[in-house]
Amino acid sequence: MRRIRAAAVGAVTLSLALAATACGGGSTGSEGSNEQPKTLTYWASNQGASLEVDKKVLRPELDKFEKQTGIKVKLEVVPWSDLLNRILTATTSGQGPDVLNIGNTWSASLQSSGALLPWDEKNFAAVGGRDRFVESALGSTGVQGQDPAAVPLYSMAYALYYNKKMFAEAGIDKPPATWDELVATGKKLSKDGKWALGAEGSNLSNNIHQVFVLGKQHGADFFTPDGKADFTSDGAVAAVKQYVDLMAKDKIIAPGNAEYAQNQSLSDFAKDKTAMVLWQTASATFKAQGMNDDEWGVAPAPVQSGRPGAGQATNSMVAGINMAVFKNTKNIDGAKKFVKFMTSDEEQVVLNKAYGSIPPVKAAQQDPAFGAPALAVLRDTLATSATALPQVPEESQFETLVGTAVKELFADAAAGRPVTTESVRARLEKAQQQMPTK
Repeated sequence: MRRIRAAAVGAVTLSLALAATACGGGSTGSEGSNEQPKTLTYWASNQGASLEVDKKVLRPELDKFEKQTGIKVKLEVVPWSDLLNRILTATTSGQGPDVLNIGNTWSASLQSSGALLPWDEKNFAAVGGRDRFVESALGSTGVQGQDPAAVPLYSMAYALYYNKKMFAEAGIDKPPATWDELVATGKKLSKDGKWALGAEGSNLSNNIHQVFVLGKQHGADFFTPDGKADFTSDGAVAAVKQYVDLMAKDKIIAPGNAEYAQNQSLSDFAKDKTAMVLWQTASATFKAQGMNDDEWGVAPAPVQSGRPGAGQATNSMVAGINMAVFKNTKNIDGAKKFVKFMTSDEEQVVLNKAYGSIPPVKAAQQDPAFGAPALAVLRDTLATSATALPQVPEESQFETLVGTAVKELFADAAAGRPVTTESVRARLEKAQQQMPTK
């Protein structure tokens, strides 16, 4: 998903909410009705620098849809801190919007509620066909082997953003390509009250994104092929330790970053306090923070050695936003028309250009707007070296429990307490024990 400040409490309560849905709440059975064919309610996620920015981006497009179809769209932009809880409440009560945005990492968890419209062959045909979408984006739309629970809307990937001024002042002429290079470069940059790398140590989702990628590089998936939690493998332990060691051992992340959870690392970057950040599509945020495009550069996120690619050369999770339809909508035909409109080639260019993201629609990706160097890095990453987070119903609990373990280890590092292989394994074992059993 795009924003990485989604409410942790929402993820904690997810299993309870889904259980309630299975016991009679939420929506089951066939598609919704067409009782209210002239209106739609749409919950949009906060993609821009503020809720007002999103309204300015979206309202003209929704008015365009109304002019084309006669269907009026009631828009509500929901902050990421509220979105998951709002969706969970809607799935259990049956009182939700017609169409909504979801973080793509939630797809499988929300799919298991039975509240969302499955995108089978017929429904995909209503929006132009499954083949219009990039395969990597479709990989984060639900459990493999099942009809997707949502359709890709915005795609993002992680990259390494670097502050050109700070690099020049340190005599560094290119960004690091491997983790060893990043640490070596980072030690040159971490001095005089400034630091090499920013982190959001208290942001559970961000923690998961980083250690999942490192886990792939160490040959770990955090789940077994049959979907059971596997948090204590040697590769998983090595991944978490490597990430926390950037603060604990390498000392290229400021101890204060252990408390960051609201994108403070981006503010530090824009204020020349931190030289690098690993982030998803950060250009719009930098612009909002007063940076010019020529003040920062972007490079592929580091790998252990060599070049980014598939498997152990993965350097990003497949980030992004999906668009879903509630099965109990009272305007099912209008909801499908709206999804078709929002994922049309034209609208994909308009919307993704406004947000600095990448269209998950193949034809829209060919627009010159997405050929700029910064976006080209993200596009190439999505195409060649990004992997979807585990598409299992327990993914949200994974984010919460392992994300919290990483948060606690960052707190240890900030306080000067030792972070050892044994202490990492113990935190991950505790997280695994708290996972629901199948």
